[in-house]
Amino acid sequence: MIRLYTENDFEKMRDAAEILCQTHLAIKKVIRAGLTTKQLDEFANKFIVDHKGAIPAQLGYGGFPYTLCISVNDEICHGFPNDYVLKEGDLVSIDNVIEYNGGLADSCWSYAIGELSDRDQKLMDVTLEALNRAIDQAKVGNRIGDIGHCIEEYAESENDFSVIRDFIGHGIGKEMHEDPQVPHYGKAHHGPRIQAGMVFTIEPMIASGNWPMKLDDNGWVARTQDGSTCAQFEHQLIIHEAGPEVITDQNKYSLNEDDLKFIESYRF
Repeated sequence: MIRLYTENDFEKMRDAAEILCQTHLAIKKVIRAGLTTKQLDEFANKFIVDHKGAIPAQLGYGGFPYTLCISVNDEICHGFPNDYVLKEGDLVSIDNVIEYNGGLADSCWSYAIGELSDRDQKLMDVTLEALNRAIDQAKVGNRIGDIGHCIEEYAESENDFSVIRDFIGHGIGKEMHEDPQVPHYGKAHHGPRIQAGMVFTIEPMIASGNWPMKLDDNGWVARTQDGSTCAQFEHQLIIHEAGPEVITDQNKYSLNEDDLKFIESYRF
């Protein structure tokens, strides 16, 4: 069942999205070579819980034991923060979900540690552009398949990368994962019709090599079978008659004075 939401729901989602985006902006200020992914997770938890008074919704979800999913290089998604020390040339995708005052917001962003290889930099650029192109397809009257078709054509046919098939976008609202399912590949003009009031994510995961994946023994961390790098960017959209509203656009938000003091005083 695809739920349609109201302006009252949207306001709660926007409030959660502001905290989510401020968390990403804070991470952007501190992420660097020499930090462990576990240190980043601990920083984000304190920023969200102690500083913002929000709930890191991934923590405990289905048994997931961390605030952030931090996926490095060949990890596709659901990466476990651990003692891995970030180094120059790493490509890091950080997925964050916030619950605040009854609203949910979900966004993943990829970060370069220092200078990437030419192919990995292109991978990041193409993944973000694929997301932006897909957002343009998320309008009333189109179908969900138009979104995936747009991503697949751009990433694979035009740029020789591979769209991960095993993980997809999703509806979000009362729960973190709802209908509709939003694949990042597929046929145009197929799937559910997009309607005003829908809320869903588009979150392409794109590999520099082939798309088949494997799971680590922990049952969570997914990585490419061929060891190729993967990038991911994700936005949460509210569908209006006039077009999609990207509530997780970091450019809409900024860090306030208290946020900056928190970051400056934090000790890794």
